[in-house]
Amino acid sequence: MGTPRGVPRRVTGAARAVQQAGLPCPGVVLIGLTGGIGSGKSTVSALLAERGALVIDADAITRELQQPGTDVFEAMVDRFGPGIVAPDGSLDRQVVADMVFKDTAALKDLGGIVHPAVGAEIAARLESAAGTDRVVVLDVPLLVESGRDDMAALVVVDVDPEVAVERLVDQRGMREDDVRARMANQVARGDRLERADFVLDNSGSAEDLRRHVDDLWPRLVVLGSRQ
Repeated sequence: MGTPRGVPRRVTGAARAVQQAGLPCPGVVLIGLTGGIGSGKSTVSALLAERGALVIDADAITRELQQPGTDVFEAMVDRFGPGIVAPDGSLDRQVVADMVFKDTAALKDLGGIVHPAVGAEIAARLESAAGTDRVVVLDVPLLVESGRDDMAALVVVDVDPEVAVERLVDQRGMREDDVRARMANQVARGDRLERADFVLDNSGSAEDLRRHVDDLWPRLVVLGSRQ
């Protein structure tokens, strides 16, 4: 806790979109939340929402913007072809993942379509929180890569990568090669931990994680009272 924040080694298209998504509005306590794939970040996000936080979830925004009929969806079909559309007309995310995580150029093209739209929506949601005294949690996988320095604190959900792989394969039915490919495109675990103000260890049970969040929440509220 309270460790100094280092400078990220690279800023990807996704990270740049988050970086440019706007500064927090007066009165808003902006808390960054991140973690590697399979870390349990989404669970922590939900637990913080239960306690009163306003969560801006970049992954959820991405899914909304990729619904059939949206500009992002149409642009993705134009770039990657009709094979990325499932029989029910929705986006086949596994097909897209299989394409882009093995092809640097395809991944870059996907980012060029998706990330500006996500960044714009994040900025709009931050703006909508203006004048409130809410704790706003910016839940972004690539938050460390973005280099944002306007947050009251950065919370990192941490778990051993091998545990994360096992959980994703056993509990979500993901393929191991897919999980590892996604991990390879995220910042190193050590870099996340180096920049963290608070680290939530998710190597234990669901109840252990809930207790960690219970301990964390009052500290986040105190940060808001200091502004």
